[in-house]
Amino acid sequence: MPSKKSPRKGSLQFWPRKRANKLLPSVNWNAIDSKKILKGFICYKAGMASAAVKDLTPHSMTKDKKIAIPVTILECPPLKILSVRFYKNGKVGTEVMGENLEKELKKKVKLPKKAKKIDEIKKEDFEDIRVIVYSVVKKTGIKKSPDIIEIGLNGSYDKKFNFVKENLGKEISVLNHFEKGELVDLRGITKGKGFQGPVKRFGVTLRFHKSEKGVRGPGSIGPWHPARVTFRVPMAGQMGLHTRVVYNNKILDMGKGENKFKNIKNYGNVNSEYMVVRGSVQGSSKRQLLLTHALRETRKQKKKEYEFIELR
Repeated sequence: MPSKKSPRKGSLQFWPRKRANKLLPSVNWNAIDSKKILKGFICYKAGMASAAVKDLTPHSMTKDKKIAIPVTILECPPLKILSVRFYKNGKVGTEVMGENLEKELKKKVKLPKKAKKIDEIKKEDFEDIRVIVYSVVKKTGIKKSPDIIEIGLNGSYDKKFNFVKENLGKEISVLNHFEKGELVDLRGITKGKGFQGPVKRFGVTLRFHKSEKGVRGPGSIGPWHPARVTFRVPMAGQMGLHTRVVYNNKILDMGKGENKFKNIKNYGNVNSEYMVVRGSVQGSSKRQLLLTHALRETRKQKKKEYEFIELR
């Protein structure tokens, strides 16, 4: 009987496989283009469900039929501007603090006693603007401490400046910056699974039952020379809590969650604005995610059209 052989599992694209340093990842905002001015939004994963939809995709085998697809419910509480960053030559030139800030921010960041006002800024001294925003998460019922991240803006310099001036101290709704039917990317942290062995972590085949020195491990971790273990050898270590991106999720439905979603397992009720996206999203319930406009749309996902009917 021939010996078992199998190529190693687990992508080498992600290395080192260690826990992420922060819950909301950094983004190259220059790479993302959008029709709306705000390129991203903070949201929270409520849970998954099955949705009944009418398939309107051209040339689909189920065209004009009612089908069931898996969906994820996201709660998107309003954002507020914590500060405005003015850039020159790719570096932060100056920063202007927001207005009417929430009291919960004092536990997160140290707020200056005196800060510049936006009317004191000379527009011609800078070339780009980004905003540091925080979520008004106390409206969700998950927690009180807000999440903070820098988000890029789309459009001309004057358009960005006017947007910042109009929205300082005001709540920004997800309904004004994303549209039903568009494709979005979701960046966040996967479920943490702790320290796991190579069989679970990389899908290594179990060895023959009469093998020496264990069954749930690789047969060889390398030759005598070079006398070292390469990073390609599947070994035990941290699994989960990694930064990942789920590309091109279609928005099936969005609106204000006034008693629409109740008693979601491990989450509760959706109180503020919500979004229903097709497919699964990384992370556990209540996990914070960064919602962005699609980095690279694919024709296969873009042509799909669904008429949302109901959740099951």
